[in-house]
Amino acid sequence: MRGWWREIAGLVLPVACGGCGSPRTELCPACADALAGPGPRRVRPAPEPAGLPVVHAAAPYADAVRELLIAHKERGALTLAGPLGGALAGAVEAAAGPGAGPADGPLLLVPVPSSRRSVRARGHDPTRRIALAAAARLRRAGRPARVVPVLRQRRYVADQSGLGARGRLANLSGALEVVPGGARLLTEGRVVLVDDLMTTGASLAEAARAIGAVHLPFIPGIPHGLPAGPAQRGIEQRVAAVIASSPASFEINRNSLETWIVAGGER
Repeated sequence: MRGWWREIAGLVLPVACGGCGSPRTELCPACADALAGPGPRRVRPAPEPAGLPVVHAAAPYADAVRELLIAHKERGALTLAGPLGGALAGAVEAAAGPGAGPADGPLLLVPVPSSRRSVRARGHDPTRRIALAAAARLRRAGRPARVVPVLRQRRYVADQSGLGARGRLANLSGALEVVPGGARLLTEGRVVLVDDLMTTGASLAEAARAIGAVHLPFIPGIPHGLPAGPAQRGIEQRVAAVIASSPASFEINRNSLETWIVAGGER
C-alpha cells in the first residue's frame, strides 16, 4: 500500500532523488549505496584541533552524499532524515563500541547545536532531526538510545562557511555550554556527540570541551553519585559520530594505520 501511494504521489508532486536528481524517488539505490559508504571509519582532519574526540564517519563528503546533506539541510527534503539517520546510527555504533549490557545505560546522542537564526531560516533543525532518526534506528536494532539536546550557544557565532580551520576554532572557542540541569542527564549513559558533517573538527572539539566542563562520568569501582576527581575526569574518552567527513580525513586515518602496521604496531 505504501509503495502504491508513493507512486501516485510521485505523479502529482514532483519527486527526485536528493543525491542525483533521478525522478520518482527520494533516494535512488546508487545514492543509497554511496551514503552507506565503505562502512563507518575513524576520521581525522588536518590539522587536528586540540580536544577533538575520536570521530567516526559513515561516508566521505563528496558527490551524492554531499548533495543529500545539502538537500536535507538547505532545501527541506525532510524525508531524507530517515536514511541519513540510518547512516549516522552506524557511525554512532562504531564510535561507542559494543554495549556491556543493560547496566551500561543507553547511548546518549548529543547534537552539536545550530544557531537559532539558522533554525529559523531553514525552518527546522537538521542535526537534531537526523539524531532523532538515528536514535530510533538504534532502538529498533536493540540498542537503547535517546537524543539529549543539552548543548546551546552561549554567545554570537559568525557564519562558519567562509572561515578556515584557524578562524573556525577562534569563532567557536567558548561558544557552547550545557543547559542548566543538563549535566545530570549526561550521567545516565554513554555520551556520543553527533553532527551531520565534520570539516575542520572545530565544532566537535568545542562541544567536547563544553561537555567536559560539567560532565562527571561514572567510573567503575567508584561508588555511584560520588564526584570524580581531576585525575578520574579524563578516564572516559569522549567520542563523536558524523554522517560525512572530507575524503582527505579518511585518507589521513588510513595512511596513519598503514604506517603503524609497517612499524610493527609501535609508536
